[in-house]
Amino acid sequence: MPGIQGCGPLVPELLPPDRQPVIIAARRTPVCPVNGALRSLRAHELLAPVLRELVSELALDPASVSDVVIGNAVGGGGNVARLALLEAGLPVSIPGITVDRQCGSGLDAIVMAGRLVAAGGSPVYLAGGVESTSTAPLRAHRTDDGDPDFYRRAQFVPESFGDPDMGVAAETVAQEYGVGRERQDTFALASHRKALAAIRDGRFEDELVPLETTAGPVSSDGGPRAGLTPAVMARFPAAFVPGGTVTAGNSCFDADGASAVVITSLARARQVGARDGLLVRGTGTAGVAPRVLGMGAVPAANDVLASAGIPAGELDLVEFNEAFASQTLACLDQAGIDADRANLDGGALALGHAYGASGAVLVTRLLAQARRTGNPGALALAMISMAGGMGTAALLEYRLLGSR
Repeated sequence: MPGIQGCGPLVPELLPPDRQPVIIAARRTPVCPVNGALRSLRAHELLAPVLRELVSELALDPASVSDVVIGNAVGGGGNVARLALLEAGLPVSIPGITVDRQCGSGLDAIVMAGRLVAAGGSPVYLAGGVESTSTAPLRAHRTDDGDPDFYRRAQFVPESFGDPDMGVAAETVAQEYGVGRERQDTFALASHRKALAAIRDGRFEDELVPLETTAGPVSSDGGPRAGLTPAVMARFPAAFVPGGTVTAGNSCFDADGASAVVITSLARARQVGARDGLLVRGTGTAGVAPRVLGMGAVPAANDVLASAGIPAGELDLVEFNEAFASQTLACLDQAGIDADRANLDGGALALGHAYGASGAVLVTRLLAQARRTGNPGALALAMISMAGGMGTAALLEYRLLGSR
C-alpha cells in the first residue's frame, strides 16, 4: 500500500491523521457448514444485518458512508455489495462495489478500502466479505448446441499450469514442505478445541451478529466438533490423493457467513468518538506457482513485514485462514511464525471456510483479540492464501485513539 508500508521502527502515525486508515469496528455472522443452519439465507441476507449493526454500533449517520466494498467468490454476480446495503436500509446514494480474489476477497476488500482512505478526504467505508455457499448458483458453460455444461468450480489458471484442485495442491504442499499426517491431525484437532473453548468462554459474543432464519435464530458458530480425538482423526482416509496425508479431518469444510468492518481515517475515527482500533500499518498481495497455491500468503506476509521493519517474532497476534492443516503449517513455518501463536481461538479447520468472507473474519477476530488483551501497540497480522496461487496479508497495530 503506497504510503502505508513503513520502514524502520514503529512511529506514532505513518500517514497524516486524515489519511491514516484505521479499523474501528468489526462484526461477523455465525459461520455455519454448507447446507446447515444458514442454508435459507442468500448472500445479501447474510451481509445486511452485519452492515446494519456496524452503523448502529458507532451511531454513524448512514449518509456519511462513502461506499461499501465487499468480497464474494462463488455468488451469482449482480454486485452483492449494492444489494446488501440496500437490504440493510442504507441510503440509495451509497453505490457499493463487489470484488473477487477468491478466498482472499474479504481481506482484499478491506485492503482496497484502506487504500482509498489513504488517498485522502477522511471517507468512511464498510468493507468485508460474504459467502452463501449453500445458495450459490449452479454454473455452466454453453455447449455448441446451446445446452448447459455444468462445472464444479471456475478455472483459476491456464491448463498449462495444471490448474490443480485445492486438495491436490494441499497434498503437494504437504510433501514438498515436509508436513506429515500426524502434525496435520494434531493441528486440526487443536483448532477445534480452541474454538470450543472460545465458544464456552464467550470470546466470540461481542463480534457476532445473530441471524433470523426460516428455522429460527442462529447465534453461534456451527462447525467445531467436541467429539474429535486423536484416534478419530487417525481414522480419516486420504481425501484427495491415494496414500496421501490430507484428509477430511485436517481440511476445512465449506461454510456460509459474512463479516465486515468500518474503516476510516484516524482523524475521522476520533471525530465519531471511536475509542480504539487497528491502524493499517501495511498490506501486500503476491503470487506463487499454482501447483503450491496454498503458499501464496508467505511472500505477501514477508514483504509486508520487511517493509515495516518488523520481524515475525515481534507479532503479538496472527490470524491465518486454515484451509488445510498442511498449507497452514507450511506457511507459518516459512514465515517464521510459531504455529501455537496463530489462531488463538481456532480457525477455519473448526469454524469453516466461507470463501469470500474468510479474510474479513480474520480481521474481525484480530480486533476482538486486541481489545481483549488491551495492549496498545500490539502488532497483528492477517494472512490468507487463495486459489490460482495468490496471497494477501495485512499488518495492523492496535491503538487507543484518544492517545498519540
